[in-house]
Amino acid sequence: MSCGCKTSGDSAHSCGPKKTANGCESVNTCGNSYKLSVFDWLSNINNPSSNRCDFVEVRFKNDRKSFYKNVNNIPLHIGSVVTVESSPGHDVGVVSLTGELVKIQMKKKKFPEESLLKIYRQANQKDLEVWQEARKKEDGVKLEARKIAHRIGLEMKVTDVEYQGDSSKITFYYTADNRVDFRQLIKEYAGAFRTKIDMKQIGFRQEAAKVGGIGSCGRELCCSTWLTDFRSVNTNVARYQQLSINPQKLAGQCGKLKCCLNYELDSYLDALSNFPSSSTMLDTEKGRAFCIKIDVFKKKMWFAYVDSSMAWYDFDIELVKKLISKNKRGEKILPLEDLKQPESPIQTIDLIQENNVDRFEKKNRGNNRNRNQNQNRPNNNGQGQGQQGQGPKKNRPERSERPERTDRSERQENPNANSGNQQRPPQKQQPKPQPKAQTEKADASSDPEKKQQNPNKKNFKKKYPPKKDKNA
Repeated sequence: MSCGCKTSGDSAHSCGPKKTANGCESVNTCGNSYKLSVFDWLSNINNPSSNRCDFVEVRFKNDRKSFYKNVNNIPLHIGSVVTVESSPGHDVGVVSLTGELVKIQMKKKKFPEESLLKIYRQANQKDLEVWQEARKKEDGVKLEARKIAHRIGLEMKVTDVEYQGDSSKITFYYTADNRVDFRQLIKEYAGAFRTKIDMKQIGFRQEAAKVGGIGSCGRELCCSTWLTDFRSVNTNVARYQQLSINPQKLAGQCGKLKCCLNYELDSYLDALSNFPSSSTMLDTEKGRAFCIKIDVFKKKMWFAYVDSSMAWYDFDIELVKKLISKNKRGEKILPLEDLKQPESPIQTIDLIQENNVDRFEKKNRGNNRNRNQNQNRPNNNGQGQGQQGQGPKKNRPERSERPERTDRSERQENPNANSGNQQRPPQKQQPKPQPKAQTEKADASSDPEKKQQNPNKKNFKKKYPPKKDKNA
């Protein structure tokens, strides 16, 4: 038998071998998947009294719950599918809470014990089959009901449809702005669906709780997950929190003001208790000034002149209190621009102290220099005496070491080396005086470099043979 842990209230989901006598083992995943679930924090605590609680909370489709009395002392646990008393016939639901916590919930909701209905039995296979077939019809019935209401011309919206467990009654949940005459509508519904009809009007917030959705915060709606009561929200809540009165931003999916505006209201009221009144007027030598804005977090108030309200001046609330006390004594205060003190730059403290990307390079820059000098010292000592006077220039390559300069020096010393391949007659050039170090390094140029360059020149001249000069 399935545990019936789905949000829709049907028993299509089955726990299989995980289900034990104590209930569903995966109750954290499937037991808490339905709306408005209750955590039984007294389940592991033994009852000191011998009296056993016979009251059970049973959940039906969506967020509808009710309390029943276990007259036959049936062993029930969270997730058990039971058949309960209804009018007319019987209904099928899922046990959502057992034990002493049920009494606390009944006391909280002011549910009388005398009006409790009975639990007949655990649902058998026949009850489950009838229940599942009734659940499958609900979507089609809802669409047909909307068409009938539109044909009659009633200004209403059928939000949800719920079949009773034995398919003997259909409950239609609807929303409407004004009063609706159902006399003709109920006749049409009874003729179309051939069963007892029950109409229940709900509010727009209850509609959003039944339908569900994602809020502007990116999470599921509070009313469809954990919120059980709907408190009134008005525009004064937004004014206390210094929010702009924009209906598109303050309204939820139900079209009403968001319930979450009440969550931080108490904190704002506590903070505003230390502030002067927002209707405070200051008498200055330049004219009267009024409060135009309040910042709760920075504890500041902005003032502007009545005559010219373009310039705003912010003051701490302690200074504002002193100015108000001066006005009460009949003294006029200085103009606002004179009272405004230059703001000192706030020095931020970096607790991590890792803002700079190159923080490691600054610390180790001196160590790297010393390390490079220590590495160069043994190389300088191992060289000959003739080159000791050159110093750090040994690490850098001389200009004569480049291959272009070596070829030029070779051409100057041996002008007739490549006379067979020259295009022009050799011109007499006066050799320039060169330093000894440069000539030594030019003579020390390796022969394989010449061999690597000469074949390239020969191949190039084979492809493009030079023209013979008659004057050569």
